[in-house]
Amino acid sequence: MTKMQPHAHDHDGADDAICRHAHDHRNHAAQALARAEHLCRERGLRLTPIRRKALEALHADHRPVGAYDLADRISPAGGRRLAPISIYRALDFLVEQGFVHRLSSRNAYIACLHGHGADEVVAFLICEACGGVDEDSSPAMKKAVAAIAQTRQFSPSHQVVEIVGRCEHCRSVQG
Repeated sequence: MTKMQPHAHDHDGADDAICRHAHDHRNHAAQALARAEHLCRERGLRLTPIRRKALEALHADHRPVGAYDLADRISPAGGRRLAPISIYRALDFLVEQGFVHRLSSRNAYIACLHGHGADEVVAFLICEACGGVDEDSSPAMKKAVAAIAQTRQFSPSHQVVEIVGRCEHCRSVQG
């Protein structure tokens, strides 16, 4: 992944605040949704209306979203709230297909902008101040995690690294 230049985003009500994660989600959502639709067709799978709405809602936010909050967001206005089991099934599908990531430490989900391969190690940089999430991967990180697993004779089924700290925006606002 290439390093992106920071862009303006109203993060905490302040104009021209720098927030890369919000920019990335806003500007890459349409491309990621199109990729998901294409991959579903290619794989012979259905991106059902609930799955699509869930994916769209996750792309609309740069913060991790819990399943119950997601149910509130995609349920019909003035109608019954979607059943949690329907939301969890949609999320399971989206995670299995690599369209969404689950952040264990937050028990929440975030849309994947990059279409990582199943064997890729993904690092999530989670801002403890604003809740925004950036994701990244690199061959060096994959190699390091593989070396650790090999040393322990461990066979990973899921390779995610969650790093908690402060994003560039929140550090600059903090002064």
